[in-house]
Amino acid sequence: MGLDKIGIAKRIAQEVKDGTYINLGIGIPTLVANFIPENINVVLQSENGLLGIGPFPEEEEVDADLINAGKQTVTTTAGSSLFSSSESFEMIRGGHVDLTILGAMEVSENGDIANWKIPGKMVKGMGGAMDLVASADNIIVAMQHCSRSGQSKLLEACSLPITGLNCVKKVVTDMAVLDVLPDGGFKLLERAPGVSVEEIQNATAGKLIVEGEIPEMQIG
Repeated sequence: MGLDKIGIAKRIAQEVKDGTYINLGIGIPTLVANFIPENINVVLQSENGLLGIGPFPEEEEVDADLINAGKQTVTTTAGSSLFSSSESFEMIRGGHVDLTILGAMEVSENGDIANWKIPGKMVKGMGGAMDLVASADNIIVAMQHCSRSGQSKLLEACSLPITGLNCVKKVVTDMAVLDVLPDGGFKLLERAPGVSVEEIQNATAGKLIVEGEIPEMQIG
C-alpha cells in the first residue's frame, strides 16, 4: 500500500519541534506546511526571501507576489517578513535554520544526498540545496523509496552528483521511516501502512538495520 506524497508530508510534520526555524525544499517538503500541528509554533523560511510561510492559499487567498522557492503561491503568518535572497542566504549560512526538509533523488547509507542534477538532463540550477545541507544541524529527506523503474533510491553510495556529504539524519519515504546512523546504515524505525519489513528490505540497496518489531506509522 504505502504512502502518497501527502502521507509523507503528514509523517514528516510529526518530526517538527516547537520554536524551530525550518526550511522546506521544493516538492513534497512544501506540503509539510499544511500539516504542522496547531499547538506547534515554528517559523518556515524560504530562500527566495520569506520568513513566516503559512499553509497553501485557498483560491480566494492567492497573491501572485507571495511565492516559495518552488514558485508556488503561499500564505504568510502574523509577523512574517520579506527580504532579499542575499539576506535569506545569510540566515542559512549563518546557521540560523534548525531543520531543513529536502527531496532527494538518492541518499546513501552514510547520509550523502544527491538531489540537484541528473547528468544529461536539463536542470533549472542547484538552488539553495548545497548551502542548506552544509549549514543545517538537522536534515530530513522526503522521497520515494524507489525510482519509477523500481530501482532503490536508498543506496550504499550515491551514483548521481553529490549535493552534500554525511548530512542526512532521517529519511521518510512512501514505505518507511529510517534513521541514518552516524557509523553508516539505514535503521528502520517505522513501516508504512500495508508495507512489510520484507518489502522494505527488498527495496533498500544500502545497509538496512532491522531490530525487533517494527511498528506501523500512525498518520493522522
